[in-house]
Amino acid sequence: MGYILDLRKVVGKRPIIMAGAGVILINDKNEVLLQKRRDNGFWDIPAGSMELGESFEETARREVLEETGLVCGELELFMTRSGKETYYEYPNGDQAYVAGLLFICREFSGEMKVQEEEVIEQAFFSFDSLPDGLAPGKLKILASAKERLEKGQQA
Repeated sequence: MGYILDLRKVVGKRPIIMAGAGVILINDKNEVLLQKRRDNGFWDIPAGSMELGESFEETARREVLEETGLVCGELELFMTRSGKETYYEYPNGDQAYVAGLLFICREFSGEMKVQEEEVIEQAFFSFDSLPDGLAPGKLKILASAKERLEKGQQA
């Protein structure tokens, strides 16, 4: 596991385009699962970079399983992300522009556990009571997810 780590050995900290996927997990109380990241202390959704040969959906499922212990059921395509607003500089100085997909998942199984290498803690939060310290850009994304869920319930 480590396409990005291998790539970094060649390009150093220079900006790269990093393909990835993330999942907005929604429980039966319409709460969203967030995790506090170990590397930067931000609250974020389960997400990560694609490995060689993976699809976006496979990446999303793998990252959720690795980071949360949960197995995703149906994934609903929610949003594509790319461009200047996805630039991120990691605490170690690595730079990336993320090109990725975000999914919504309402059906999942398994026992929730924290992947201690990457995550400090994780919990479900009401969309109206999100924690302070959200990752950059996530408030807007989560507001869009909340709006989509509310429209879906009205249909």
